[in-house]
This record gives sequence, C-alpha cells and structure tokens, in this order.
Amino acid sequence: MASVVFYFQVHQPFRIKPYSVFDDHPFYFDTEKNGSICQKVADKCYRPMNRVLLDLIKENDGNFRCAFSISGVAIQQFEEFAPDVLDQFKQLAETGCVEFLAETSHHSLSFLYSRKEFEQQVDAHTKLMQEHFNQTPVVFRNTELVYSNEVGHAVSKIMDADGNPRFKGVCCEGWDHYLGFRKPSYIYTPPGAPIGAGGKPLGLLLKNYRLSDDVAFRFSNRGWTEWPLSAEKFAGWVNNVNGDGFLVNLFMDYETFGEHQWADTGIFEFMRALPKAVYDVNPGQNHFITPSMALDEFTPVGEYDVPHYLSWADTERDLSAWLGNAMQANALHETYRIEDNIRKLAVDTSLSAEEQKTAGYLLEDWRKLTTSDHFYYMCTKYWADGDVHKYFSPYDSPYDAYINFMNVLDNVQARLAEFGKKETLKVGS
Repeated sequence: MASVVFYFQVHQPFRIKPYSVFDDHPFYFDTEKNGSICQKVADKCYRPMNRVLLDLIKENDGNFRCAFSISGVAIQQFEEFAPDVLDQFKQLAETGCVEFLAETSHHSLSFLYSRKEFEQQVDAHTKLMQEHFNQTPVVFRNTELVYSNEVGHAVSKIMDADGNPRFKGVCCEGWDHYLGFRKPSYIYTPPGAPIGAGGKPLGLLLKNYRLSDDVAFRFSNRGWTEWPLSAEKFAGWVNNVNGDGFLVNLFMDYETFGEHQWADTGIFEFMRALPKAVYDVNPGQNHFITPSMALDEFTPVGEYDVPHYLSWADTERDLSAWLGNAMQANALHETYRIEDNIRKLAVDTSLSAEEQKTAGYLLEDWRKLTTSDHFYYMCTKYWADGDVHKYFSPYDSPYDAYINFMNVLDNVQARLAEFGKKETLKVGS
C-alpha cells in the first residue's frame, strides 16, 4: 500500500516599495505591486487549481485528500486583493478532506533568532486557521522547511490551552545525508522520541524530494529524460514505494501549478488524472491521506537525527539561501536586535489609545520585515541556484535588495526612537 500525502505551501510576501535614505514615511510596502502579483498568481494558479481540487474531492467521493500550509501574510493579501480565493480555500476546508498546517504567521526565520517571537507567530497563525477554516492545526511545518533536532524538540514543547502538547508531528526535508540507506517513506521521530499530541512520540513526515521535484521543477523540462511526465508514469513511481515503506510525501509550492509550471505544460491535466492513475496502478491499495492521518495510522520506525539546520532550498539544503553572506547576516541581526524594544511598546499600557494604535502598526510592519523572502532576495549565489533566486526577486541585484531593506529598517528604528523620547516609555531599559 502506498499512501500519498500532498502538502502545498501557499505564500506571498509583502514586497517593499523602492525606499531611499531620503524617504521618511511609514508606508513601506508596495500595495500596487503586491495587489497585481496576488491577482496574477490567483488567475494562473490559485483559482484554477482550487477548482481542480474541489472537483477531485467530489469525483472521488471524498477519497482524495491533501493539505495546505498558508502563511498569514498570504491570508492578509487574499483578504485585501482576492477575497474570492480565500472563499475557495474555505470551501476546500468544508469538504473535510483538506487539512491546514501550522507555521509562523509571517513566514519568518524567527526560530533562529527569537523563541518568544517564534511561539507568538505560531500562536497567531493557529488563530488564523481557526478563524478562517475552523481547524486547529496539529501538524507543523517551519518556514522554508527549516528543521533540526532542536526544532523538533521545541515544537514538542508547544502546549495547547489545556497544557497538553499541541502538535502530532512536523514536516521536513527527507535528505539523503541524514537518512543514509533509509527511505523517506516511513514516519520517523527526533532523537530521544519527544512526546507530541496524543501521548505518541512526535512524528516526522519526510518530503520525498525526488518525486516532489519531478512535479515542481522538472515537469516542463524537455531536456529531462523522463519528459513528458504522464500521470500513469508518475503513479507507477509512487506505487514503487510498496515493499519499502508506505508513505509518499509530496511537498511543494502551490504556485507550481500554473505559475512555475504554466498551464500549457499540461500540469493541470496531469493533476486531474493523477488520483485515478494512483488508484488504478494498484487497485484497492493506494490512497491519499492527510499529514495528521498519516501520523495517526503509522508508528515511527526510528530516529531521524538532524544535528544541523536543514531546509528545502538549493543544492546544499542548508540555511545559505538566507544566511549565506554578510549582507543577509547583518540584515537579520539588525532586524531582531530591535525586537525587544518593539515588543515593549506593543504591551505598554501607559500609552494613549492613539499611541497604542501606532505601536501596533510598528509591530506589524516589523513582523512583515521578518518574512524570509526579503533575505532570500539578498542571496549572492550563482549558477543553477542563483537563477532560482533571480526568478523570485523583484530587485535587479542582491545588493539593491539589501540597501532597500536596510533603508526601511532604518526608518523603523527612527520611529522606535521617537517613542523612546517620550517620558512615559522606558524603551531600552
């Protein structure tokens, strides 16, 4: 039996408008560009692909299942620019066949810099999932699939309102360096088997990066020896897990469908045909389940020991996509250096109502600056990985991305300093 677990990442950052050292205003984010990109991707991906999934669930009598991890900043943009897309995701939630995962609300690297901010963003994201989809997530995926043993143990200690472990498991990359001879087709647990929700060891769902990348990156590559990729061929590869595991974890950006792989590549037709092909290749055996169903059904077979940070990105699968040069390290350090002072403002009861409102705006602006994309744009890698970074970046160069970001951050610091001049505040104390 092969159990297919689809999880789609949905994310759109708040892109920053051109901002020079001579600018002195708190309007950092390019509303026009963010709105146009959101609408473009909605037309090419979100709207048509959501319809495909709704049809597949109906056509397969609820036996087709999948999961989403939707960042909080994407939710905000859907509310502002594409409310019909948010309604579609709500329709998917109402089918009972779609699970929504937890992540950081602002798609941040906060785990690396501030556990307090990390937990607050996870809490904020959980509330968004409850508000919009009537689900309380029990499976976690960190920003950019950043994972290590430390992440696993920290997630196991996040508690719900009753003081019990909140999460059953974590999604992460299934990387050969740490798997060795083993396969990503089993459930694993961090070293020491920390306990998660339900009293079971915290489970790790490992991405099958080869099969995931066949769809996400290689599908339209005419130079690929397996091109063209049919649903039947792919279903055969999925079925091959039988005898050496039971899970095929297909984790990918949702924008794969229609945005990265354009409609004329046949990607939507591929997805429409895939469930039937998976069922037909091994009748009565193969099926589609959600991450939490997999964690409920299967028991960890061993430990997945990841002593160093692992991510989905680039050939190294490390943090170098966001922390590979001095610009990135400096920008992240300076961003989190002012966290404590901004946080103090947000909870300062001595502020007037108007000042509290302004402090709230400042906190939200700062959190939007913690989004990992801003640091990804500063990457100076070349060759294959560099091409990927250029594709996603709105800047002409990584240096432009750094300068523009730091100009905005300087203005945030200036706003913070203005609060610090008030006698009622003790910023920095």
